[in-house]
Amino acid sequence: MQNLNNSIYNRGNEYFIQEQNMKSLCETYETPFYMYDANYMLKKYDSLKKYLCWNNTKIFYAMKANYNPHLLKIMRDHGFYLDTVSPSEVMLALKLGFERDHIMFTANNMTDEEMNQVKEQGVMFNIDSLVRLEKYAKEYAGSAICIRVNPNVIAGENEKVQTGGDQCKFGILLSDIPKVLKIAKQHNLRIVGVHEHTGSGISDLTKVFKSMNNVLDILNPIDFPDLKFVDFGGGFKVQYDPNEKPIDYAEFGAKAGQLFQNFCMGYGRELEMYFEPGKYIVADGGCFVVQVNTIKNNNGRLIVGTNSGFPHLIRPVFYGAYHHIINVSNPEGTPHKYDIYGNTCESGDCFACERELPEIRIGDYLVIQNAGAYCRSMASEYNLRAFPSEYIVYNNEVITSKKRISNAELAERILSDYGIED
Repeated sequence: MQNLNNSIYNRGNEYFIQEQNMKSLCETYETPFYMYDANYMLKKYDSLKKYLCWNNTKIFYAMKANYNPHLLKIMRDHGFYLDTVSPSEVMLALKLGFERDHIMFTANNMTDEEMNQVKEQGVMFNIDSLVRLEKYAKEYAGSAICIRVNPNVIAGENEKVQTGGDQCKFGILLSDIPKVLKIAKQHNLRIVGVHEHTGSGISDLTKVFKSMNNVLDILNPIDFPDLKFVDFGGGFKVQYDPNEKPIDYAEFGAKAGQLFQNFCMGYGRELEMYFEPGKYIVADGGCFVVQVNTIKNNNGRLIVGTNSGFPHLIRPVFYGAYHHIINVSNPEGTPHKYDIYGNTCESGDCFACERELPEIRIGDYLVIQNAGAYCRSMASEYNLRAFPSEYIVYNNEVITSKKRISNAELAERILSDYGIED
């Protein structure tokens, strides 16, 4: 049955998402498509709220993981806060009805134009460089702000998602805090929050606690008299491979709460504790469905071709990431090892190599799991392949969120975008 490791579960050797049979869904809807289990995502959010047991904890969903507006509306109704990283994300969130005080803006290398655009929206800024801090201070003296510091800890499941360490582009070095305080004093800025983000998919929790302690060590009521919250970012690991050992986030939450309680006692008052999980909430609540159209036996190597590719699920190519794959059409077939490829004109367009799966046949449907985060949001139309459709299962009802456009419609849209008349 379903648990909090993945929204898709096996029952009687058939696969389900909520009470919807996955094979029937694959036969009903044109592939490729993304499918999201909204109820499962809400359960993940609620579980994290329960684990992070500090009384004044706020969870900011990292919108960049999946910005599907129908999912965001459900999250809004469930009381989510949002971590945003671009002016468009801020504007979309506001148009969807999120309150301004439920939105944090954490851009990297933002321009003056972006700074001014977002300031007009009235949301909290999280500033991650001395250059931007000085520009912001001169333009908006007296404002309340959050600053992003670099915790000087390197952690994350891949070097491309490690956001700490003194050679990293993110955050203000801890050694530069005196410069931060000087700028704030000169321009009467009120530093109400301090933020750090060490990396994504962190499996070594000792590094998480090290980064938390490094940040807390710089904070005191004399230098930060207006402080209201400390934001410890994200980094919550998702179990992509079923053989991976899951992280005990109940234990983590208890230790983090105790650590923060001890800090607040020394600080002299109770502060708010923020976290920014993105993929932890949505990754294993989504899947990506493709159909097999080609099978080759190249000297004993079984090569399977499908009707989508890395532009629609880039994580294996970009990060070398593992995504579990299910053959829902033939779950009792004899297992063989396969290389699962996409349809893009690139040799690296591979979802999995030498992956053991029940026998794959032409026409079979393959469900690629853990596709709820950083799949559609990182997708492109490379090779002029239209974005797949998106469906949401909510309260056991399948909702069509976005339909894939036809090849002809995509060609016409390209001409229109470039101002060329057909």
